[in-house]
Amino acid sequence: MFRKLFKEAGAKDVVTLFHKPSVPASARVLTLLKQANASSVAHATEDQASHHGMQNKAERTEFELDVTEAPPTSDQLRSILEYLGGQGSGAPGRVIRGARDESDAIRKLKENADSFQRPLVVDWHQGKAVIGENQSEILALLKSIPKETGSV
Repeated sequence: MFRKLFKEAGAKDVVTLFHKPSVPASARVLTLLKQANASSVAHATEDQASHHGMQNKAERTEFELDVTEAPPTSDQLRSILEYLGGQGSGAPGRVIRGARDESDAIRKLKENADSFQRPLVVDWHQGKAVIGENQSEILALLKSIPKETGSV
């Protein structure tokens, strides 16, 4: 909640892809995110040039795409698990292979970084994450942030 209150005017939202180039699904998600990011930049430029009053609310503002091959830190992992619904959602075992709960996930990640499942897309500002390559879920995540209005 307080993330939304203190967002700087004009600041781009950061969307992180935890990526593994050797995983075909991860490569497809990277392509999807790059295309969506390029599209959002093109729409922003068109909007500035034409200034059409009411904009389509389904369109996403520009976002900063952060692609990393490193696994998340323990703090990032805690946040990701929370974004995915916490302990009762089964998220720990879906994010870290074989993990029973958050503490087990953190332990397993420290023991073996390859236990972390990729691709995983995280919108840190909205507190949302998508495991895997479900295009409709990823696109819904990308469209979930309202366009900037210019006011704080």
